[in-house]
Amino acid sequence: MNKKRNKPVKRMNILFFVVFVLFSILIIRLGVVQIVNGEAYLHELEKQESTIVQYEVPRGKIYDRNQRLIVYNTPEQAITFTPPKHPQPTELLDLAKELSAMIKMNQKDIDKVRTRELKDIWLLENENGEQLVTAEEWQAWKNGDLTDKEIYNKKLERITANDLKSVEGNTAAIYRKLSSAIALTPAIIKNENVSDEEFARVSENLARLPGVDVTTDWKRESTYGDTFWNMIGEVTTTDEGLPAEKAEQYKAMGFNLNDRVGKSYLEELYDQVLQGNKRQMKITSAQSGKVIDKEIVAEGAPGKDIVLTIDMEFQKQVENIMEEELLKAIRQSHTETLDTAFVVAMEPKTGYILAMSGKVYDRESKKFYDYTPGTFTYAFEQGSVVKPATLLAGYQTGVRKIGETILDEVLHIKGSGTFSSYTVMNRVNDLKALERSSNVYMWLTAIEMMNGKYVKNGPLTFDPEKIEMIRFYFNQFGLGVPTGIGFSNETAGIKGTNQSTFFQIAIGQLDTYTPMQIAQYISTIANGGYRMKPLLVQEIREQQIENETLGNVVEKIHPVVLNRIEMEDKYIERVQQGLWQVTHGTQGTARKFFLNEPYNAAGKTGTAESFKNGVKTWNQSFVGYAPFDQPEIALAVIVPHAYKDGYAAPHSTANTISQRIFRVFFNE
Repeated sequence: MNKKRNKPVKRMNILFFVVFVLFSILIIRLGVVQIVNGEAYLHELEKQESTIVQYEVPRGKIYDRNQRLIVYNTPEQAITFTPPKHPQPTELLDLAKELSAMIKMNQKDIDKVRTRELKDIWLLENENGEQLVTAEEWQAWKNGDLTDKEIYNKKLERITANDLKSVEGNTAAIYRKLSSAIALTPAIIKNENVSDEEFARVSENLARLPGVDVTTDWKRESTYGDTFWNMIGEVTTTDEGLPAEKAEQYKAMGFNLNDRVGKSYLEELYDQVLQGNKRQMKITSAQSGKVIDKEIVAEGAPGKDIVLTIDMEFQKQVENIMEEELLKAIRQSHTETLDTAFVVAMEPKTGYILAMSGKVYDRESKKFYDYTPGTFTYAFEQGSVVKPATLLAGYQTGVRKIGETILDEVLHIKGSGTFSSYTVMNRVNDLKALERSSNVYMWLTAIEMMNGKYVKNGPLTFDPEKIEMIRFYFNQFGLGVPTGIGFSNETAGIKGTNQSTFFQIAIGQLDTYTPMQIAQYISTIANGGYRMKPLLVQEIREQQIENETLGNVVEKIHPVVLNRIEMEDKYIERVQQGLWQVTHGTQGTARKFFLNEPYNAAGKTGTAESFKNGVKTWNQSFVGYAPFDQPEIALAVIVPHAYKDGYAAPHSTANTISQRIFRVFFNE
């Protein structure tokens, strides 16, 4: 009987012992966790992460050569969002709906929302679209026969256009901005047309709008409206951010994807100067994403201001002259091909550009459109304005001597036909050849430079490889090579490849050149043989935030000599004399425009055969400089397709534009 009673006691003792052992193991394990690994676990629990966030600083302003303000930043009200480390889509959608009741997005932002984004929002609003997947498909997913991505794609496919009508466009536009924002980095939700009411409404509700803030953004404005605006260029919007083709390059420099940068012309070329150094803040956050601390690690510095070589008042007058003269010519013309003009005005001794413009007239809208980049992106036949280069090459190669005369007659070339100057001139020397614009003098010069010889009624023979020697001399003036202006889309022109017409290079009918190349070329002759780099910026200065005055000079952009032409001074001086006779000689082709002008200009007229839309046309051009003895300005004026074959030119538009620009420059 006692034995029977002792059995349960024994079992209880065993049970208590087992429990004791288990508790002992648990206590030991807890001790190990707390004492041995406690610090490691605590460190993991308190693990923090620091992120450097950059904030934009004021972009630099742009001034003209006389320190007139051209481009500045206009403040505008903005609503921003700084997302946490790991924002949840549902939280972002809730926030978007809150904001949608307070602000109205611009239509362009609403239009940018893609169908895919609308579908994602619909899924968030409709229990993640679980009902769109069949029971069989869910079972296949559980079995591993369908992936998460395949299930998601099936949902997207089954959302109909009618379903998407329930997604409110304004909310979708806001959600798109919120979801594309970079963690801990302020992003613009709306900065255009933010009304005072919207700004106040958001301000009053910031407590229930996590990450949202109201601030001041900026946009670029011009004191001179559209004048020279194309060459100033553009800055990307916050929506555009970094240009796709340069995103990696910018990111390597520390930029964020939504940063605003210069995307064209001067804003792009001098972006690193205008951009400044961003203000940097170190943000420390816990593993949960909660921000623990903020510390400014770099105050940053505003962008530098740039001072252009352009005189904006002169630029305005040049553009007005171009429009007036072009419109006058169009009204007098019998051809539909005339609609464009180009002007480049440059300081011959420095390469500083004083004014540059391209104008295109649209007959339907009866409006002018700016085409200033065409001064270095559009190349065409320039005509007789290149004859001075031909003559200089002839001197230097020894095929022509100063004062040498040639019989200007009709050339009869077997298999090619007849060729002549606009009028037969009989015997002319080098100066008269420039003054009267003899084609024959220049053709024969080019033929001899290519080791050829003209024989009346015989075939024209020459060494076609020698064309590159002529181009070598032309290149020294900037003809047929980049000018160095610095824009990636500059063209060097097109080289003619028809060997039978190689001699036409002598009168500007073979290769094509841009107005900028022609301006650089005439400047090189005007200054005595130095090819100057065309410059649009002459100074970089510190930005004064408090006022509109210019700060201290940081860098002076000095004139750059690209090369000295390989020609003797006496040859250059001889050609300069010929150019003076063009404008002052008894038979000068530009005599009636410049003979009695007080600024004493020298120059060369040009007419070149061309084609537009299959129609044979004629380009008009003029290059010149003044005053003759101490040139202050060099000018290239080109009117492509001024008239078509069979119609006389209404009037010499290029010459008239040049005359009026010289008068304005010299205040005559």
